Amino acid sequence: MSHPAPLPAPLYQGSVNTWECDEGGHLNVRFHLERAMIGLAHMARALEMPRAFIAAAGATLVPREAHIRFLREALPGAPLTMHGGVVQMDESEATLCLDMRHGEGAPASCFTFRVAHAETRQFRAFPWSERTREAGKRLACELPAHAAPRSIDLSKPPSVITRQAAIDAGAARIGGALVSPDQCDAFGRLRGEHFVGRISDSVPNLLAQWRREAGEANGATPAGAVVEARMVFRRLPRAGQLIEVHSGLVEVGEKTIRLVHWIVDPESGNAWASMEALALTFDTTTRKTITPSAEARARMEGRVVKLAV
Repeated sequence: MSHPAPLPAPLYQGSVNTWECDEGGHLNVRFHLERAMIGLAHMARALEMPRAFIAAAGATLVPREAHIRFLREALPGAPLTMHGGVVQMDESEATLCLDMRHGEGAPASCFTFRVAHAETRQFRAFPWSERTREAGKRLACELPAHAAPRSIDLSKPPSVITRQAAIDAGAARIGGALVSPDQCDAFGRLRGEHFVGRISDSVPNLLAQWRREAGEANGATPAGAVVEARMVFRRLPRAGQLIEVHSGLVEVGEKTIRLVHWIVDPESGNAWASMEALALTFDTTTRKTITPSAEARARMEGRVVKLAV
């Protein structure tokens, strides 16, 4: 089977470690995002911004938002290669596509980032250099078809979220964590993959019973997988700051469920980030999606809350 040609800039290249895989036996979402953050650093170099992610950098790339498609699971030992390109560039922001593929070229996961060119004191956006603009032209690309949104509406502006609003909406508190120094970047801010990591660690508190029942009804060993997501980065916490994850089920489909997660600061009540995710349950033996019964879906529909990313 032929696959689309890779994007212009070579970025991350490596493979899947067994210890990066979750109960589903495949690369966990946080490690897909870890590779995307590595990809952003290589993308900065391709954009003529060398050393943009070291502590002494004068300018860096700050993720504002990411749309993610998880297209084919990556199993232990799988080789992975990422290429990137510039979809759009304006005065101080850009849309970048980071496309990670399997060894034979099949898409594994694809990330469309909206990033800002920012100074590293207050992380305020400022205009790109002429050198970077020229590099952006050389790296220009069309968004690959497999990167396009399928089940998430990216045209909706991010909502205003707070911890109290999550409580008022009936969202469940499913996670509580502390930012540690080893989770932070060279600027002392929580790295992007750890937002997703906190969600991944917390979701069993919301869905473990649902998945167990679905597995028992189908004679399967169940696990969960995200197939598409939208992440909005709002403020980046530093070491010692607290994180809470408040989540809600917002839609129940025949085979998928839609979740919204609000990651908040329990001390100020303000948002750190938010994520909308389309997820499914699958059988870890057959690797096929499990379809819950109509009765199980009806029970879950009774838990639906109104949250927006």
